Amino acid sequence: MQALPGYKTTFKIIKEGSGNAITKGSNATVHATGVIVETQKKFWSTKDPGQKPFTYQAGVGGVITGWDQGCLGMKVGEVRELVIPALEGYGAGGFPAWGIPPNGTLNFTLECLNVQ
Repeated sequence: MQALPGYKTTFKIIKEGSGNAITKGSNATVHATGVIVETQKKFWSTKDPGQKPFTYQAGVGGVITGWDQGCLGMKVGEVRELVIPALEGYGAGGFPAWGIPPNGTLNFTLECLNVQ
């Protein structure tokens, strides 16, 4: 895992991508699967039946910090793993609706599908 400069989140590139990269303010569409590290329980996947890829505006705080910063620089086709500590995830409160406990560490596998 590589350190994300200035943050506690770490990342690993699983598959290199090419083409447009996610930059601050761009609209990124990704496949995402999230697992709680402490329990190894999957809490969300855009690949599950009835789900669809997730689109968000990158680098502007619309998603949790670890994701927001950890996806910057991803290129279309890239698959990246992020390990996000609680302070850059859902914090002391967790996210009960998704079963994320207080101070839960998150592991996301993300695939960049499109950047505009």
